[in-house]
Amino acid sequence: MRLYKAPLWSLIILFGCYCQLWAAEKPAKAAIASAHPLATQAGHEILRKGGNAFDAAVAVTAVLAVVEPYSSGLGGGGFWLLHRSSDGFQTMLDGRERAPLAAHRDLYLDEQGEVVAQKSIDGALAAGIPGVPAALAHLTENYGKLPLAELLKPAIEIAEKGFAVDDYYRRMASWRLPVLQAHDASAVQFLLQGEVPPVGHLIKQPDLAATLKRLAERGVDGFYRGELAQRLVDGVRSAGGIWTLQDLRDYRVVERRPITGHYQGMRITSAAPPSSGGIAILTILNILQENNYAELSEPQKTHLLVEAMRRAYRDRAEYLGDPDYVQVPVEKLTHPLYGAGLARSIDMQRATPSPKQAERSTAEGQDTTHFSILDREGNRVAATLSINYPFGAGVVVPGTGVLLNDEMDDFSASPGVPNVYGLVGGEANAIEGGKRMLSSMTPTFVEDAHRIAILGTPGGSRIITMVLLGILEMANGRGPEAWVKLPRFHHQYLPDVIQIESDALNDQLISQLTEMGHNFKPLKNRYGNMQAVVWHKSTGQVEAASDPRGVGMAKIE
Repeated sequence: MRLYKAPLWSLIILFGCYCQLWAAEKPAKAAIASAHPLATQAGHEILRKGGNAFDAAVAVTAVLAVVEPYSSGLGGGGFWLLHRSSDGFQTMLDGRERAPLAAHRDLYLDEQGEVVAQKSIDGALAAGIPGVPAALAHLTENYGKLPLAELLKPAIEIAEKGFAVDDYYRRMASWRLPVLQAHDASAVQFLLQGEVPPVGHLIKQPDLAATLKRLAERGVDGFYRGELAQRLVDGVRSAGGIWTLQDLRDYRVVERRPITGHYQGMRITSAAPPSSGGIAILTILNILQENNYAELSEPQKTHLLVEAMRRAYRDRAEYLGDPDYVQVPVEKLTHPLYGAGLARSIDMQRATPSPKQAERSTAEGQDTTHFSILDREGNRVAATLSINYPFGAGVVVPGTGVLLNDEMDDFSASPGVPNVYGLVGGEANAIEGGKRMLSSMTPTFVEDAHRIAILGTPGGSRIITMVLLGILEMANGRGPEAWVKLPRFHHQYLPDVIQIESDALNDQLISQLTEMGHNFKPLKNRYGNMQAVVWHKSTGQVEAASDPRGVGMAKIE
């Protein structure tokens, strides 16, 4: 009875609140941001056919494997962070590569125990057992709505008809030209008469199309068993690798519980080991929160942020590895009290010097790839994929179109010796047969009272700090366009330098930080290629942004 006696205005307010809650249940539109327009378009094509975000993720992954041979591929691996809207279930698909069973800790050392340059980067011995094909099948069978054959059609068509070479392809191919020229199948697939092809030239990959068709018809067995598996093993071994049929038969995708934590009212959900990303980001955010980061002056903010990065990357080197092989202290490293302890070790007036280390030239930071997807049901995917260095190991297995990764370089070949990204590691990330190598890939969800964000980026060792800077931009109330365009800086403990894009820090700030004991390394090229999607929960509005550093496309429909 009391309800009917309520004033009309109060009923209007109640009805408006109900409508707002109802509108917040689902996004008004779907959105995809990926590193290549053809991949974004393929994902939306699948959504239009009735697929969900997980179906679209299969299509996007497969197309990127065709059009971005410098970043990802069927011969690589990755992490797919998933959120299912029907029940709120979240998981991370670990499709990271595994070391061949014959691999051992001294695989890349000479007789004197020294690391042999390039041995873990160029050639078949650098290749881990790929996880992308298994992940495509797993996603389809466990989370999708459409058959795998339908989801792989766009990638197959592009592999057969070709995609056009652009300036970025030419730059990456030029950088890796010697290793591509050294392998006949690689030269045929990616070069033109042994040289970098001109802009507009169509890269056709009939062998890769045939491999995708076999995967579409037979699922995971079409790649990891049978005739194709034998061809892969024979090709790898003839090129100096150590794969076996058992390596392929034994490969499995693993579902892992994501890393979760909070910062200034935001819930962070990110990649779990063997990714180092989620743990490192929460370690850093816990340090910032303990020191009231938001209230500091600009020099103090930057100093604190760099010191937090330094400590998180130090822990990365000491503690992190494949959780199926080593005990990773996740709860300790992500606990606010641990962050508080690290915060007390920071002198807010002086930089903490890292140990001296011989520097190694690091990769540019746009190899690897990322995409973010939101469908109209609220399902979401953040996926970061890689073959490691541009064009991976540089080896295409003849008759398969499969470009091998060189992810074995992500292991610690020798304690204290940096990999191609300048990262060092210890026992936790030592080489062992069957083990997954540590990664920096950091697909992430961020949720506050008003927004849900899906983001990630390529960039080697700098991935973690790029995602971190994006999260801090979100905390400041800025949208995805600001996150992807933001000038970036990075510190990874070793070497002891702040790497900066040309416009990341002004001269006065650099001078102030230099007086505090910080060292700087200006970078010639910009790095990263962030892809982000945001859903405004109260209105249903959706935003998406693709990093202007790359050639990608964000599309809402």
